[in-house]
Amino acid sequence: VHLVESGGGLVQPGGSLRLSCVYSGGTFRGRAMGWFRQAPGQAREYVAAIGWSSGDTLYADSGKDRFTISRDKAMNTVYLQMNSLTPEDSAVYLCAADSGEGSGTGAAKYLYDSWGQGTQVIVSS
Repeated sequence: VHLVESGGGLVQPGGSLRLSCVYSGGTFRGRAMGWFRQAPGQAREYVAAIGWSSGDTLYADSGKDRFTISRDKAMNTVYLQMNSLTPEDSAVYLCAADSGEGSGTGAAKYLYDSWGQGTQVIVSS
């Protein structure tokens, strides 16, 4: 499984970014895809998830009402639209997939067993 994130960068406080993650292992047939983030010296933090078939979304409190996760099944791509960004949102954002194998890192109701390399988001004036 190969997940490739893009869309990170430097943005001013209050600004927006849209992250993308492409699954390049053929057609994704897993249960869900999600986004996590990790700031320097901090633990990896769950951000949001989307059920791949249902499109149902789940959010951590940190992104609720500011972040929107979506997916394009035909493009095997998941997105994270982030609005009203603050310096506390600065982190490496990682895409993850629940392939349905039943093992991995648990967050919300999914188990993530594949990870991308991440894309850096810096929120600063």
